[in-house]
Amino acid sequence: MTIKLEKIVPWGRNLDEYISMFDLTPEEKKFKIIDCAAGPSSFNYEMTFERYNVISCDPIYKFNADEISQRIQATSQNIIDQIKANYDTFVWQNLQSPENLLKVRMAAMEKFLLDFPNGFQEKRYLTAELPKLPFDNHRFDLALCSHFLFLYSEHLSA
Repeated sequence: MTIKLEKIVPWGRNLDEYISMFDLTPEEKKFKIIDCAAGPSSFNYEMTFERYNVISCDPIYKFNADEISQRIQATSQNIIDQIKANYDTFVWQNLQSPENLLKVRMAAMEKFLLDFPNGFQEKRYLTAELPKLPFDNHRFDLALCSHFLFLYSEHLSA
């Protein structure tokens, strides 16, 4: 059995996970970064706190923090239940268990939710979606896109 997501769900990661997932070096953290399909990740908040330059784009940013929080609450248990049902298909090296995964993800998403209103005003969070983003060519040094394209390939067209 595999995890089945009927809809795109909000599920955010933190800075440490981004560093590990993308093998980001200290030098690359200094780049102008765009995080595409960023969702409720705390990456932007944590990078901004460390005085780095990140813009995050996602269609979910058309909603306010309370609405995003409600969606997180409505979907997070289903995700964890599916992860538990597929426990043996995961590598638990960094996150140890589904319960710890939920704790880490919820902490990241809480940071995002606290930062989102100010970050949206500061234009660090922009309502935009792949494949067309509202930026000039060469504006960013590095583009990141987490698991979005892999998780939702069945939901998206070329």
